Amino acid sequence: MAEPPGRPARWWGDRLLWTLALLLALAYGLPHSMPLFTTLFPALPRPVYLQDPLADLLWQHLGLVLLSSAMAIMLGTAAGVAATRPAGRAFRPLLEAVAAMGQTFPPVAVLAVAVPAVGFGEFPALIALTLFGLLPVLQATMAGMESVPRPVLESATAMGLGPRQILTQVQIPLAMPLWLAGIRTSVIINIGTAAIASTVGAKTLGSPIIVGLSGFNTAYVLQGAVLVGLLAIAADMGFERLARRVHWAGQPAP
Repeated sequence: MAEPPGRPARWWGDRLLWTLALLLALAYGLPHSMPLFTTLFPALPRPVYLQDPLADLLWQHLGLVLLSSAMAIMLGTAAGVAATRPAGRAFRPLLEAVAAMGQTFPPVAVLAVAVPAVGFGEFPALIALTLFGLLPVLQATMAGMESVPRPVLESATAMGLGPRQILTQVQIPLAMPLWLAGIRTSVIINIGTAAIASTVGAKTLGSPIIVGLSGFNTAYVLQGAVLVGLLAIAADMGFERLARRVHWAGQPAP
């Protein structure tokens, strides 16, 4: 079988690999780059963020994003599938309204409401990120389920497949590309939004950004922003590659 289109022929031409390598190199190497940042920002007495290891902040940031995204994916997918079933169509407007409210509320406002109830730390950030990432998954799930052509569903029924078999063997596989696009959007949003979680005591790559903004330290802001940006780019590349593989798996063999 031929290889999927767009697959790098050699490892040294793999953009995702080089992006991840650059991300890790900066996370572990920035604390040792004092001479460089002293030259770039001579007016700053402490131009390199050393309050927390940047590598630790990277993994904590990633862990918070993965956990909140997993919760958003599970809730959004379950609600989206339920809303497209005959018994759940009446609840679709309510689900869309609730998810849209979670998306339109600023994350800072959600954090401000959650902190008095659950305290400082990762938990209020987890609540805010889950709500913020829910809508793209919900919309993509419903769009994917409804994109399955009616003749395909009628053919599956004529073949003797039951409702559950049609759902698992026909609708879900055909809805996978749109569903994956929604997850991609949700995760990318959460990577950037997770930086705000540092305002309530969570340890993320937003810590140098928040400290830099409060202390007028542009170098700190730059260091945190570059790492967040590279993490988002790497995630986007990873989802792009996964989407190509999903699309390729659905094509007929040559």
